[in-house]
Amino acid sequence: MIVFGTRRSHRADAVITGAGSGIGAAFATELARRGGRVLCSDIDLDAATATADTLRSTGTEASAVRCDVTDIDDVYRLADAARSFFDGAPTVVINNAGVGAGGASIGEIDLADWKWVLSVNLWGPIHGCHVFAPILREAGRPAGIVNVASAAAFGAAPGMAAYNVSKAGTLSLSETLSAELAGTGVTVTALCPTFVKTNIVSAGRISESSTHLADNLMRWIGFSPDRVARTCLDTLDRGGLYCMPQPEARIGWGIKRFTPTVYTRAAGLITRVTT
Repeated sequence: MIVFGTRRSHRADAVITGAGSGIGAAFATELARRGGRVLCSDIDLDAATATADTLRSTGTEASAVRCDVTDIDDVYRLADAARSFFDGAPTVVINNAGVGAGGASIGEIDLADWKWVLSVNLWGPIHGCHVFAPILREAGRPAGIVNVASAAAFGAAPGMAAYNVSKAGTLSLSETLSAELAGTGVTVTALCPTFVKTNIVSAGRISESSTHLADNLMRWIGFSPDRVARTCLDTLDRGGLYCMPQPEARIGWGIKRFTPTVYTRAAGLITRVTT
């Protein structure tokens, strides 16, 4: 039976992928602030270690491990490391690792970019849920899974197909897993922000013009990673499936649901005017 009102993010035993920077590092900091123990993973072990070192300097129990989320064996090793570090199953798993790509239309996007984005942004959460969902369910106590999607999951912005598809798949994965875990005490939250002030643009495969636009939007309307992580963990505590931190995400979600044809045509026209 689901335990409503359980604050899963407080005193959590948490595993975070992509914890070396951005939203992942912000999740680690916020979970530590809430009295948790944190296992920081990242494909860049030095970055994960830096996050863990920062947490330890504040008195938090933290450790770091390298994990390539595109490699299922690495994710199984991450689960083994979590069991060892926590002396049992974690209570919160955050599938956060992600990459950015954009600036070309379907048919012009390099297929290698399609494969790269989907392998990290979609297969990463698939691997994380495949490995950790049974562990959390079988532990028999309140737990939570956060999958970091994006407003791009429903935004349909032209020139962002690979990223959009990866995040739409992550959103669908989250919805399906939530249905499958109903009544088990394990809840699922899909995080769908718009612009967050991270390094995803500079570290991604994004055209120069799209990078310039994204940088401006991050500066003008972007939320800090700390604010996004805090809002998402509060949503997890409420048992919410969808976390849309910014108002434009919630507005876009509502319009898309009720007038999908008008929404997508408008998105295309607006893009042409602004590029």
